[in-house]
Amino acid sequence: MKALNDVNLTINEGELFGLLGPNGAGKTTLIKILCTLLLPTSGEAKVLGYDVQKETNSIRQKINMVSGGETSGYGLLTVRENIWLFSQLYGIPTKEANRRIEMLMKELKLEHKMNSKVRTLSTGLRQKANMVRGFMTDPDLIFLDEPTLGLDVNASRLIRDFIKKWMSEKPTRTMLLTTHYMVEADELCDRVAIINDGRVLACDTPQNLKRLIHQDAVLKLEIKQVAEVSAFRNIPGVRNFTHDQNIATGTTMLKFILDDEAAVADIVAAVPKSGSRIVSVEKTEPTLEDVFVTLVGRGLTNHEV
Repeated sequence: MKALNDVNLTINEGELFGLLGPNGAGKTTLIKILCTLLLPTSGEAKVLGYDVQKETNSIRQKINMVSGGETSGYGLLTVRENIWLFSQLYGIPTKEANRRIEMLMKELKLEHKMNSKVRTLSTGLRQKANMVRGFMTDPDLIFLDEPTLGLDVNASRLIRDFIKKWMSEKPTRTMLLTTHYMVEADELCDRVAIINDGRVLACDTPQNLKRLIHQDAVLKLEIKQVAEVSAFRNIPGVRNFTHDQNIATGTTMLKFILDDEAAVADIVAAVPKSGSRIVSVEKTEPTLEDVFVTLVGRGLTNHEV
């Protein structure tokens, strides 16, 4: 059985590229090949211009990797000792290593655990320590394999914010992210590839992927009841418009099927012209999860959010 089959991807410098797929789809195998931990049985793979089979040492000096759920080093050492040890394996001078350790621990809110033994850390704190270790080397390319797996909302948000900040600081930095969380991929990634059974099913920006399934964007407005709705007719970018009066609540429900997102501003502007005001707004549109289920035929079992 092939773990990967005719995968053909190009990731651009400065891009935050996402891989989405169910368990066993081939995501981790692909990352291990690009990290030079596995050799491909056929085909060619290049990382930062270097061949993964012939120039492994050149690649390893410029990349790093963080996996969700991995161990955080040696349990008998403190967090700082572990990270310093890894920094020395990469040949980072001690003064610079200490500067980076303090800076990254502060950004990831781990400084209060700097002198704690790694074995005493919670899952979220261990993953923060892994992130510090991975970014210590200031890699040109970093691989994040499900970095927020099993973390609580606050820890996940902190890591996502750190990722966005790190990418924005230097335009040449590149990241390959695998995740089971659709919202995470939608929020972070410039482009996303959906992979299943070792094949790439689609690859594009999150917005363009959502357009693949031809699901209409719908805007629902609940406004204070009005007798006349002519102000909402013939708005450019609206394909269909319906309205319904709710006598019990004293409101009018307006429903717009949109061809153009720009129509939302004109719709909202028409509310005061009708002599009313907005009570509630709801907008629905395709999600990456909708795209994933359409292409793969199932959701991400036990990992959906």
